[in-house]
Amino acid sequence: MKIKEVLLNKIKIAFVSLTNMRKIIQILLLLSILFNSCQYFDKKVPSEKDLLQKELKAINWNEVDEFPSVVKCDKIENKTQRQQCFFEVMTQLIQEKLSKDTLSILYPELDIIELKVTIFPNSTMQFEPQFPTDSVTYDKTKIDSILKIRLINFPKVNPAIKRGIPVKTQFILPVILKVE
Repeated sequence: MKIKEVLLNKIKIAFVSLTNMRKIIQILLLLSILFNSCQYFDKKVPSEKDLLQKELKAINWNEVDEFPSVVKCDKIENKTQRQQCFFEVMTQLIQEKLSKDTLSILYPELDIIELKVTIFPNSTMQFEPQFPTDSVTYDKTKIDSILKIRLINFPKVNPAIKRGIPVKTQFILPVILKVE
């Protein structure tokens, strides 16, 4: 019987030590998980300034999301076709307004004039003639004043859009003054 008691005692001790060992392993496992999870909380959150700088670098400031448009072209879904429609409508309107004027009489050698068109976010437009830098044959102030008088009362132009905000755009339109 003594042997039986000794064996039972040793089995109890082994069982208790096994149970303690399991507890120790579970505690160690739990502690390792806790210490490793702290790394997830240590990650730096980028500052607002860094995020802003990153976003500003990602934006292409030379392109707009939507080009300026007029009512006639608004129905066109394709971005390139809508842009082409807008340029055609603007060129036609400018040619019509300038064909009634004395530009061709004052300057018979002037076939085409390039206009820098600026469309502001509030839908207003500004026209500025572009002359070659070496050009002295034209009275620039006279041509500019004729353009300011003639190039008024355009239909409403919707400004270009960048990230949902109306923005100023500029482009050069070649306008044919003499049609032969």
